[in-house]
Amino acid sequence: MSESIRDALVGEHLAELKLPSVRREFAKLCQQARDERWDYEDLLYQLLEAEVLARRDGAVARRLKEARFPELKSFEQLDWSALEGIHKPKMMELARCEYIERADAVVLAGPIGTGKTHLAIALGIEAAKRRHRVVFARAADLVRELVEARDERTLGKLHARLLGASLLIVDELGFVPFSRQEGELLFNLLAERYERVSTIITTNLAFGEWVQVFG
Repeated sequence: MSESIRDALVGEHLAELKLPSVRREFAKLCQQARDERWDYEDLLYQLLEAEVLARRDGAVARRLKEARFPELKSFEQLDWSALEGIHKPKMMELARCEYIERADAVVLAGPIGTGKTHLAIALGIEAAKRRHRVVFARAADLVRELVEARDERTLGKLHARLLGASLLIVDELGFVPFSRQEGELLFNLLAERYERVSTIITTNLAFGEWVQVFG
């Protein structure tokens, strides 16, 4: 069998097996293996690693898209010196996402413009990297979605979708006033998630002022 025919057949087999990254890297890694005199096992490892890493990157990209972040802001982009009252070691501890495994809730409270949303998004990105499903929503948008679902009698379906997220980020709680019924809809969702799955809330309200939101 000629080299060209063999390579064409390898490409067809890899396509059928749905291994696009192995197919893409095959020729380059085979040449590198010849140049550096790799063992067969080393070549196999490099090919499989290329596929695994590409799939992981693709999965993270999909989770980030599904999260609906308004923008991607990572911990690496944070100016810690500009963040008031933020305990960096605690934030880096949260970045390990162990709180998600415990189904803990996290509240980031403080005045407007203190970096709460950036921190919440950064935590959400870290969660997505660790294979957690994340949903980001501004409180006002989430309440609007809950009201529409209630009116369309699909509230149970929406709750099920949101409960399926390992992490729900509710941004800007308290920025927009809600009616009593709207506050109850949001409260019921958060109560359903409590101690089952994790929620991050950013707010400019002190805890004692939450009655303004939930009545």
